[in-house]
Amino acid sequence: MAIKRTSGKVPLKPSYAYLIEKKRDGHEFTEDEVRNIVDSILDDEMPDFQMAALVMAIFFKDMAAQETAVFADEMILTGETIELSDISRPKVAKYSTGGVGDKTSIILSAIGAACGVVVPGMSSPDEDFVLTVHNKLSSVPGFKTKLSLSDFHKQLSSIGCAICEHDDSIAPVDAKIYKMRHATATIPSLPLITASVLSKKFAVGSDGLVVDVKWGNGSFLRDIEQAKQLARTITRVARVMKHRCVALVTDMNQPLGNCVGMGLEVMEALDFLRGGGTEDMKELVLKLGMEILRLAGVAGSTLSAKQSVERVIEDGSAYKKLLEMIKAQGGSAPWLEDPAKYPMPKHTRKLPAPKRGYVHNINAGQIARGVQILSTLKNGKFDPYVGVTEIKKVGTQVKQGEPLLMIQYNDETNLDAAMDYFRSAYRLAPRRPTPPPIVVERVA
Repeated sequence: MAIKRTSGKVPLKPSYAYLIEKKRDGHEFTEDEVRNIVDSILDDEMPDFQMAALVMAIFFKDMAAQETAVFADEMILTGETIELSDISRPKVAKYSTGGVGDKTSIILSAIGAACGVVVPGMSSPDEDFVLTVHNKLSSVPGFKTKLSLSDFHKQLSSIGCAICEHDDSIAPVDAKIYKMRHATATIPSLPLITASVLSKKFAVGSDGLVVDVKWGNGSFLRDIEQAKQLARTITRVARVMKHRCVALVTDMNQPLGNCVGMGLEVMEALDFLRGGGTEDMKELVLKLGMEILRLAGVAGSTLSAKQSVERVIEDGSAYKKLLEMIKAQGGSAPWLEDPAKYPMPKHTRKLPAPKRGYVHNINAGQIARGVQILSTLKNGKFDPYVGVTEIKKVGTQVKQGEPLLMIQYNDETNLDAAMDYFRSAYRLAPRRPTPPPIVVERVA
C-alpha cells in the first residue's frame, strides 16, 4: 500500500490502519513510522482500539533488532534523560524480570558501588513478580521511594547507588504502552519488553546493563525457551543501540533465598552483606556481581571480578554502602544494624510436611500470593513486616510434621486463605530430585 502524498510532494503520515496492516503482514516499520507511532501514542492521538490492534500485531509478528532499537531510542526522546557524564566512574544498571524472594538488586547496588561502579536503580512495577524493589525498601521507616531527578543524580555522584520509583518523566510513553499490554494480554511481547527495559535504563545515564531473565513458576516467563529468547533479544538490541549488555537466564522455580516478605527480604539482604546468605543467593549474587564489574571495566578477568565481589562483602564495605544509601534516602531503623531489633510479627506458625519425603517441587508463585494475602490488612494497606521464613528448598529431605516453612504474621484475618496457597505450593516425593542450576544460560 503506497503512502499518499500531497501535490507539493510532502509525505503525509501513514494511517494507523496501514501501520497495523503492515505489521500484521510481518513487515518492518521504517524509522519514520516508528517515530510516528511513538509520537501518536504519547500525544493520545492513536485511538485505543487501534493501539490495541497494533500491540497485538507486534506481539504475534515480532520486531527486528533494528526496529526495536529505534523504538527504544524514540521512547527515550519522549521524556527527560539523566546525564551522568560528569561522574567519571563507570555506570552499569541491573535489570531483573522479577522473581519470588529476589533481593539481589538491593545487594548488587551496594556491591557495585563499593567496587567503584555507579549503579542507577529506578524500578517499575513490571520489574518484579509481585513487589518492586522499592516496595521492599519502603519497609524501612522514613525511606523515600521517590527521588527527584536532581536528587537521584546527586546521590549517584556521592554514594554510587540509588533505588527509587521510576520517574514519570522518564520515557513517559512506556507507561501508556504497558497499560495497553496489560489490558490486551500482551505483557510477554519480547520486542515491547526489550524497548521498555532499554529505554528506561539508558535514559537514566547507564552505559551498560546486566539483565537477570528469570523463568519458572515464580516468574511471568514460564517457558525457558521464551526466557532465553528474551535474553538474546535484549542483548542484541542493546548492541544496536551502542550499549554493552550481558544477560543471565536464571531459575525461578522456587523462592530465592530464605524468606519472602517486604521487611524480611531487606533483613536478608543486610544479613547477606554481613557474610550470611543461602547457597542459591550466594551463587546468583556472585555471578551477577562479576558481570557488573567486568562490564564496567573495573575487573579485567573473571577471577579478579570474583575476588572483588568477595572482598567488599568480607571487609564490610558493601554492607556500609547499603546503609549509606538507605540513610541518604531517609531510612532509619535500629534493626538495620541490629537484627535483634527487627519488629518480628507476634505470631509464628509452621507449615507442616504432610508426609515423609523430599521436596520435589515448590510453586514460588503460590508462596508469593500467600504472602501478599497474609500482609493485606483490613484497611487495604500492607503490613510490611510479615511473610515466610526458613523455606525448605527443592531436594531437601523432611519428616512428617517437620516445617516446610515458617509463617510470620500479626493478624489472623487472612491466615487461613494464605495457608491454602502455602499448602498447595509444595509437592513431596519419595526420591530426591535433582535441583535445577541457578544460571541456565549466559548471553552476551
